[in-house]
Amino acid sequence: MTSADTPRSSVLTEQRVRDDVARLLGEPADTIDADENLLDRGLDSVRLMSLVESWRRDGINADFADLAEEPTITAWLARLSDQP
Repeated sequence: MTSADTPRSSVLTEQRVRDDVARLLGEPADTIDADENLLDRGLDSVRLMSLVESWRRDGINADFADLAEEPTITAWLARLSDQP
């Protein structure tokens, strides 16, 4: 199964975030470290907004500014898992 085939759900797991980021960057998901700065990796503001919008469509209350403030998978999961 490729990241493009990954089923969508309203739950963000580390694997889903990694797959979604990898899809936007055009890279294999297993090459992205959960603690690396994704902006340094090439995730620009347009791609980040696309990610936020995709998650919002799935019912996840993602905020662009919050995610841009600390752009790592680990930080995003901590922020997004605190929501109802």
